[in-house]
Amino acid sequence: MEMITNVSEYEVIAKEKLPKMVYDYYASGAEDQWTLKENRNAFSRILFRPRILIDVSKIDMMTTILGFRISMPIMVAPTGMQKMAHPEGECATARAASDAGTIMILSSYANSSVEEVASTGSGIRFFQLYVHKDRNLVAQLVRRAERAGFKAIALTADTPRLGRREADIKNRFTLPPYLTLKNFEGLDLGKIDKTDDSGLASYVANQIDQSLSWKDVKWLQTITSLPILVKGVLTAEDTKLAIEAGAAGIIVSNHGARQLDYVPATIMALEEVVKAAQGKVPVFLDGGVRRGTDVFKALALGASGIFIGRPVVFALAVDGEAGVPKVLQMLHDELELTMALSGCRSLKEITRNHVVADWDHPRVLPRL
Repeated sequence: MEMITNVSEYEVIAKEKLPKMVYDYYASGAEDQWTLKENRNAFSRILFRPRILIDVSKIDMMTTILGFRISMPIMVAPTGMQKMAHPEGECATARAASDAGTIMILSSYANSSVEEVASTGSGIRFFQLYVHKDRNLVAQLVRRAERAGFKAIALTADTPRLGRREADIKNRFTLPPYLTLKNFEGLDLGKIDKTDDSGLASYVANQIDQSLSWKDVKWLQTITSLPILVKGVLTAEDTKLAIEAGAAGIIVSNHGARQLDYVPATIMALEEVVKAAQGKVPVFLDGGVRRGTDVFKALALGASGIFIGRPVVFALAVDGEAGVPKVLQMLHDELELTMALSGCRSLKEITRNHVVADWDHPRVLPRL
């Protein structure tokens, strides 16, 4: 196999290796997939203003997230059903994130349970939570994550219903029969049935609580002492409500462009959220990050860190357990190089003055 030199190349090879239903599930977005493309394209509308003749012989990329010291501001987003990509699935990803000295968020809809992931060894892990109609089930899941040593809950707040993912409808997506949603296995909710459209959409419609509201963020704080990140925020209004509800942090996310199409790219929404947060809580970003330059741009616009999702499952598909550390290392090295070439020796030296976006001066950049 030809040498892989960047993160995006993993997706090209994964497309050849994975069954169509699995690749489409990981890769596709909602409806016209405009936001899916925009999540990537929007980064190209931000350019650098590098500073020169600065001693960059030593570069420090370490940072602290919710009190935890990590090696870099690049973390692993929750992506479901990773065993469709590789038999080791989430356990391989957990080991890779731990070895890289960074944080992994485990999906509720993982093929490995919180206990199995915890058994892979030490590491800073958060648990992504979908709130089901059965609140006893939710409380049980949260308690299991707590007992397994998970350090925070990332509440997905943008999925009262599943977005219309037409590739999954065409493929009649379902979980392969040899896999289950492991966290729900003992509750007779581990299987996704075959349907005439997307099996996952039907599962979510039956299980997820569409009445979820801000009061439930407060309710969650009554059942756990873990900090709660609200994932799926795109506006100043919801940022303020999240902080009022007691969120410990915010993840600017459009669910990998898999929910509502024609929402802005997350990098476009980031500054609005950062300004509304007023430094009260950290703000993170996921969606479309494929380069170290993307990470730098997000940090310059005020993010405390970023999460990558699809690159992880594509690396698993192509290279197994060895793939995930490679992706993390590539992004680490690219960010370090970007910092050096921009004249930044630490993350705190990355400022808004290091970038210019097309919305700053509409005439500076050509419209793409």
